[in-house]
Amino acid sequence: MSHDHDHEHSELSDIELRVRALETLLTEKGYIDPPALDELIETYETKIGPKNGAMVVAKAWADPDYHARLMNDATAAIAELGFTGRQGEHMVAVENTAETHNMVVCTLCSCYPWTVLGLPPVWYKSAPYRSRAVRDPRGVLAEFGVSLPEQTNIKVWDSTAEVRYLVVPQRPAGTDGWSEQKLAELVTRDSMIGTGLALDPSKLEEAA
Repeated sequence: MSHDHDHEHSELSDIELRVRALETLLTEKGYIDPPALDELIETYETKIGPKNGAMVVAKAWADPDYHARLMNDATAAIAELGFTGRQGEHMVAVENTAETHNMVVCTLCSCYPWTVLGLPPVWYKSAPYRSRAVRDPRGVLAEFGVSLPEQTNIKVWDSTAEVRYLVVPQRPAGTDGWSEQKLAELVTRDSMIGTGLALDPSKLEEAA
Protein backbone atom coordinates (compact mmCIF):
# COMPACT_ATOMS: atom_id res chain seq x y z
CA MET A 1 0.00 0.00 0.00
CA SER A 2 1.67 3.21 -1.13
CA HIS A 3 1.60 6.57 0.61
CA ASP A 4 -0.53 8.12 -2.16
CA HIS A 5 -3.22 5.58 -1.26
CA ASP A 6 -3.44 4.33 -4.87
CA HIS A 7 -4.12 0.69 -4.11
CA GLU A 8 -4.70 -2.25 -6.37
CA HIS A 9 -8.28 -3.47 -6.41
CA SER A 10 -8.23 -7.11 -7.41
CA GLU A 11 -11.40 -8.01 -5.53
CA LEU A 12 -14.26 -6.06 -7.07
CA SER A 13 -17.80 -6.92 -6.04
CA ASP A 14 -20.53 -7.60 -8.59
CA ILE A 15 -21.96 -4.14 -7.93
CA GLU A 16 -18.58 -2.47 -8.47
CA LEU A 17 -18.10 -4.36 -11.73
CA ARG A 18 -21.56 -3.30 -12.89
CA VAL A 19 -20.87 0.33 -11.98
CA ARG A 20 -17.64 0.28 -13.96
CA ALA A 21 -19.38 -1.27 -16.95
CA LEU A 22 -22.16 1.32 -16.79
CA GLU A 23 -19.66 4.17 -16.46
CA THR A 24 -17.76 2.87 -19.50
CA LEU A 25 -20.97 2.66 -21.53
CA LEU A 26 -22.11 6.18 -20.55
CA THR A 27 -18.66 7.57 -21.33
CA GLU A 28 -18.60 5.94 -24.76
CA LYS A 29 -22.01 7.46 -25.54
CA GLY A 30 -20.81 10.88 -24.39
CA TYR A 31 -23.29 11.18 -21.52
CA ILE A 32 -20.66 11.74 -18.84
CA ASP A 33 -17.22 13.32 -18.70
CA PRO A 34 -14.90 11.12 -16.57
CA PRO A 35 -12.63 13.98 -15.38
CA ALA A 36 -15.67 16.02 -14.30
CA LEU A 37 -17.12 12.98 -12.53
CA ASP A 38 -13.81 12.35 -10.76
CA GLU A 39 -13.69 15.96 -9.62
CA LEU A 40 -17.26 15.76 -8.28
CA ILE A 41 -16.49 12.59 -6.34
CA GLU A 42 -13.27 14.09 -4.97
CA THR A 43 -15.19 17.16 -3.79
CA TYR A 44 -17.69 15.06 -1.84
CA GLU A 45 -14.96 12.77 -0.49
CA THR A 46 -12.58 15.43 0.80
CA LYS A 47 -14.40 18.77 1.02
CA ILE A 48 -18.18 18.86 1.42
CA GLY A 49 -18.75 15.65 3.40
CA PRO A 50 -15.88 15.86 5.91
CA LYS A 51 -16.81 19.45 6.80
CA ASN A 52 -19.76 18.06 8.76
CA GLY A 53 -17.51 15.84 10.83
CA ALA A 54 -15.04 18.66 11.30
CA MET A 55 -17.80 20.79 12.82
CA VAL A 56 -18.67 17.96 15.21
CA VAL A 57 -15.06 17.55 16.32
CA ALA A 58 -14.49 21.30 16.67
CA LYS A 59 -17.57 21.65 18.86
CA ALA A 60 -16.43 18.73 21.00
CA TRP A 61 -13.04 20.41 21.43
CA ALA A 62 -14.56 23.75 22.37
CA ASP A 63 -17.65 22.75 24.36
CA PRO A 64 -17.14 20.32 27.28
CA ASP A 65 -20.88 19.67 27.62
CA TYR A 66 -21.18 18.77 23.95
CA HIS A 67 -18.06 16.62 24.23
CA ALA A 68 -19.69 14.64 27.04
CA ARG A 69 -22.87 14.16 25.00
CA LEU A 70 -20.88 13.07 21.95
CA MET A 71 -18.94 10.45 23.87
CA ASN A 72 -22.09 9.21 25.59
CA ASP A 73 -24.41 9.08 22.54
CA ALA A 74 -22.71 10.11 19.32
CA THR A 75 -25.77 9.57 17.13
CA ALA A 76 -27.87 12.00 19.16
CA ALA A 77 -25.06 14.55 19.58
CA ILE A 78 -24.32 14.56 15.85
CA ALA A 79 -28.03 14.95 15.11
CA GLU A 80 -28.04 18.07 17.30
CA LEU A 81 -26.02 19.75 14.54
CA GLY A 82 -28.48 18.59 11.89
CA PHE A 83 -26.36 15.77 10.51
CA THR A 84 -28.59 12.74 10.04
CA GLY A 85 -29.26 10.32 7.26
CA ARG A 86 -27.90 7.26 5.54
CA GLN A 87 -25.18 5.43 7.46
CA GLY A 88 -25.40 8.03 10.19
CA GLU A 89 -27.21 5.77 12.58
CA HIS A 90 -25.63 3.90 15.49
CA MET A 91 -22.60 6.19 15.69
CA VAL A 92 -19.89 5.81 18.32
CA ALA A 93 -17.20 8.44 18.96
CA VAL A 94 -13.73 7.29 20.04
CA GLU A 95 -11.18 9.83 21.21
CA ASN A 96 -7.45 9.95 20.60
CA THR A 97 -5.24 10.76 23.57
CA ALA A 98 -1.52 10.90 24.27
CA GLU A 99 -1.71 7.23 25.28
CA THR A 100 -4.15 5.85 22.69
CA HIS A 101 -4.64 6.29 18.96
CA ASN A 102 -7.81 5.01 17.29
CA MET A 103 -8.21 3.89 13.69
CA VAL A 104 -11.34 2.73 11.85
CA VAL A 105 -11.73 0.01 9.25
CA CYS A 106 -14.55 -2.11 7.88
CA THR A 107 -13.12 -5.57 7.33
CA LEU A 108 -16.23 -7.15 5.81
CA CYS A 109 -17.30 -4.43 3.37
CA SER A 110 -16.99 -0.66 3.52
CA CYS A 111 -19.43 0.65 6.13
CA TYR A 112 -18.69 4.34 6.54
CA PRO A 113 -20.38 7.28 8.34
CA TRP A 114 -21.54 9.21 5.28
CA THR A 115 -23.41 11.73 7.42
CA VAL A 116 -20.22 13.16 8.89
CA LEU A 117 -17.53 12.12 6.39
CA GLY A 118 -19.22 12.14 3.00
CA LEU A 119 -18.28 9.49 0.45
CA PRO A 120 -15.72 6.89 1.51
CA PRO A 121 -12.31 7.22 -0.14
CA VAL A 122 -11.29 4.49 -2.57
CA TRP A 123 -8.48 3.26 -0.33
CA TYR A 124 -10.88 2.73 2.58
CA LYS A 125 -12.80 0.19 0.51
CA SER A 126 -9.71 -1.60 -0.79
CA ALA A 127 -8.85 -5.13 0.27
CA PRO A 128 -5.25 -4.23 1.26
CA TYR A 129 -6.38 -1.55 3.72
CA ARG A 130 -9.19 -3.68 5.14
CA SER A 131 -6.86 -6.56 5.87
CA ARG A 132 -3.66 -4.78 6.85
CA ALA A 133 -5.30 -2.22 9.13
CA VAL A 134 -6.10 -5.05 11.51
CA ARG A 135 -2.87 -7.03 11.15
CA ASP A 136 -0.38 -4.16 10.98
CA PRO A 137 -2.01 -0.88 12.02
CA ARG A 138 1.30 0.78 12.90
CA GLY A 139 2.71 -0.06 9.48
CA VAL A 140 -0.40 1.24 7.72
CA LEU A 141 -0.26 4.48 9.71
CA ALA A 142 3.39 4.94 8.74
CA GLU A 143 2.42 4.69 5.08
CA PHE A 144 -0.09 7.49 5.66
CA GLY A 145 2.72 9.55 7.19
CA VAL A 146 1.66 9.03 10.80
CA SER A 147 4.53 8.01 13.07
CA LEU A 148 3.52 7.35 16.66
CA PRO A 149 5.69 6.67 19.73
CA GLU A 150 6.21 2.97 20.43
CA GLN A 151 4.36 3.28 23.74
CA THR A 152 1.21 4.60 22.07
CA ASN A 153 -1.54 2.00 22.11
CA ILE A 154 -3.30 1.64 18.75
CA LYS A 155 -6.94 0.52 18.79
CA VAL A 156 -8.58 -0.62 15.55
CA TRP A 157 -12.36 -0.37 15.41
CA ASP A 158 -14.26 -2.52 12.92
CA SER A 159 -17.32 -0.75 11.53
CA THR A 160 -20.40 -2.79 10.70
CA ALA A 161 -23.96 -2.17 9.58
CA GLU A 162 -24.86 -1.96 13.29
CA VAL A 163 -22.21 0.53 14.42
CA ARG A 164 -19.98 3.12 12.77
CA TYR A 165 -17.17 5.05 14.35
CA LEU A 166 -15.96 8.65 14.34
CA VAL A 167 -12.46 9.33 15.62
CA VAL A 168 -12.10 12.54 17.62
CA PRO A 169 -8.46 13.50 17.02
CA GLN A 170 -6.36 15.19 19.68
CA ARG A 171 -6.81 18.93 19.80
CA PRO A 172 -3.54 20.57 18.73
CA ALA A 173 -1.69 22.67 21.28
CA GLY A 174 -1.74 26.43 20.82
CA THR A 175 -5.42 26.62 19.90
CA ASP A 176 -6.81 28.04 23.13
CA GLY A 177 -9.42 30.68 22.44
CA TRP A 178 -9.95 29.61 18.84
CA SER A 179 -13.49 29.72 17.48
CA GLU A 180 -15.21 26.50 16.48
CA GLN A 181 -15.06 27.60 12.85
CA LYS A 182 -11.30 28.06 13.02
CA LEU A 183 -10.81 24.81 14.91
CA ALA A 184 -12.77 22.94 12.24
CA GLU A 185 -10.15 23.97 9.69
CA LEU A 186 -7.65 21.76 11.53
CA VAL A 187 -9.80 18.64 11.23
CA THR A 188 -9.25 16.44 8.18
CA ARG A 189 -11.17 13.47 6.89
CA ASP A 190 -8.22 11.16 7.57
CA SER A 191 -7.91 12.41 11.15
CA MET A 192 -11.54 11.35 11.73
CA ILE A 193 -10.80 7.87 10.32
CA GLY A 194 -7.61 7.69 12.33
CA THR A 195 -5.22 7.45 9.39
CA GLY A 196 -4.17 11.05 9.96
CA LEU A 197 -3.75 13.69 12.65
CA ALA A 198 -5.27 17.13 13.06
CA LEU A 199 -3.37 19.80 11.15
CA ASP A 200 -0.58 21.79 12.74
CA PRO A 201 -2.12 25.18 13.69
CA SER A 202 1.09 27.04 12.88
CA LYS A 203 0.93 25.86 9.29
CA LEU A 204 -2.69 26.91 9.04
CA GLU A 205 -1.83 30.40 10.26
CA GLU A 206 1.11 30.61 7.83
CA ALA A 207 -1.22 29.83 4.93
CA ALA A 208 -3.77 32.45 6.03
